[in-house]
Amino acid sequence: MRRREVVAAFAGAAMWPLVGAAQPTKVARIGYLMERSGRLDFDNEFLSGLRELGHVDGRNLAIEYRWAGGGERLAALAHDLVAAKVDLIVTQGAAATLAAKNATGTIPIVMASSQNAVGDGLVASLSRPGGNVTGRSLYAPELTPKRLELLKETVPGLSRVALLWNVQNPGGAAQFREAELAARGLGLAISSLDIRIPEELDEGMASAARNGAGALLVLSDSRTIGHRAQIAAAAVRHSLATMYANKDYVEGGGLMSYGPDLKESFRLAAVHVDKILKGARPADLPVEQPTRFWFVINLKAASALGLTIAPTLLARADEVIE
Repeated sequence: MRRREVVAAFAGAAMWPLVGAAQPTKVARIGYLMERSGRLDFDNEFLSGLRELGHVDGRNLAIEYRWAGGGERLAALAHDLVAAKVDLIVTQGAAATLAAKNATGTIPIVMASSQNAVGDGLVASLSRPGGNVTGRSLYAPELTPKRLELLKETVPGLSRVALLWNVQNPGGAAQFREAELAARGLGLAISSLDIRIPEELDEGMASAARNGAGALLVLSDSRTIGHRAQIAAAAVRHSLATMYANKDYVEGGGLMSYGPDLKESFRLAAVHVDKILKGARPADLPVEQPTRFWFVINLKAASALGLTIAPTLLARADEVIE
């Protein structure tokens, strides 16, 4: 080998480490837009789901958290994330998703959970979202009659149920009408508690109890779940048995829940995020729905309410908190 060829070969070999070192890890920036005030258990499940897929916050991922603490700041925070040029926005609930959708038609949006994604105008259809929004939808109207039926079995002589919902939830009124129709078939009356949460909780529940309500059905959204402990405590003070859509509420002190697991929904939302970061379009990713529903009973809450849960009902529960 000639001297020049030997020198060139050694020079080339010396360059290899430098070439490898010059390839920085791409850091994806994710906006995290929530109507509530701060982190809950299922936010950690989302991060866990991302880690399982190789996306680690602080390594190849940077998350921009925006906690609205109510619906009034959602629009401004959504525009803030767009201005920050995030690669993707994660939301929970109709209000946060609509705020993000109104702020951008190009940045992908993944719903970690939503209720009626089609009815609330978030996507064109579950199978073909058609825009920049996809993710998880927990909407299952057939669950409402079941929840009311379980309340009726639990509370002796129950004739009226108060329905607590967030007035800022775009789909709340439609869900109230669904509950009203389901209650009619069970011989129950429904009264609306369309109050501000948490400011009017005590006043609203006191009014519901005075008007003959013996139980409380709570619509799931980011506002009510952010104040689940306050809702449960107020319900006990006014002797209202509570039924929720997700067991996360029961873990916060509520009596019963029947519905999907929010932690699972947030964890699986990470799959949508992973696919989009790898090049998939939200318009082509179907909105997914849960396939399993959990019936959970909290015996501590039952004791505080002075209720005895029938053994036959306990036997049907997927989980009993003692």
